Amino acid sequence: MADLGNDPGALPGLWAARIAGATAGAGVSLIYLLPKSRREAASRFLTGLSCGTIFGGPTGLWLVERLGIGAELSGPEVMLTGSAAASLCAWWVLGVLARIAARYGGRSG
Repeated sequence: MADLGNDPGALPGLWAARIAGATAGAGVSLIYLLPKSRREAASRFLTGLSCGTIFGGPTGLWLVERLGIGAELSGPEVMLTGSAAASLCAWWVLGVLARIAARYGGRSG
């Protein structure tokens, strides 16, 4: 499995991969379903960016384990794919909840 250890020399590369993956996942997620307003776009992008940055490592390790490709990927590759996947999934949850709230969130009476 890919090593995401505490090697001080690898930390800048892992952080760069984490941020790049989170940014890519958040950007791609906005293309799939265009936001209705700038506010919605900003909130979805920032949510995707933060979730991708926070949950990129665990998500990448989970994906590598599920797919059985740990021997073929390096630590930054695992972090990049994990951050992008976590960012994309966070956007979908927020996007679906925003659409449901807009549809059914009106006051009755």
